[in-house]
Amino acid sequence: MADHDKLKEWMESRRADLTRRLSSIKQDVTRRASADWSEQAQERENDEVIDALGNEAEAELNLINKALDRMANDDFGFCEGCGGDIAEARLTAMPYADLCITCAEKRDVAS
Repeated sequence: MADHDKLKEWMESRRADLTRRLSSIKQDVTRRASADWSEQAQERENDEVIDALGNEAEAELNLINKALDRMANDDFGFCEGCGGDIAEARLTAMPYADLCITCAEKRDVAS
């Protein structure tokens, strides 16, 4: 099994980075809300990009938090689909994976 301490450290560091990013995005939105009308018109062009960045950060943050919860509950590294082990290489590449590659491929085909 993958070195859970290193994966946990990486996820905690990544969580801190994502939290800072979300805070920065929220501050940017607040600044724009108080800008004058001409500045707001220019900034609206960036709204979709900012929203997408915020949504991506929140989604990844949720995945990381779930993975850290699984670690705390000794469920980390087990597939939520079949209950089998998630390969070390998969966890190293994507520490918050909750499905083994077989179950993930089945989900992707079904989507």
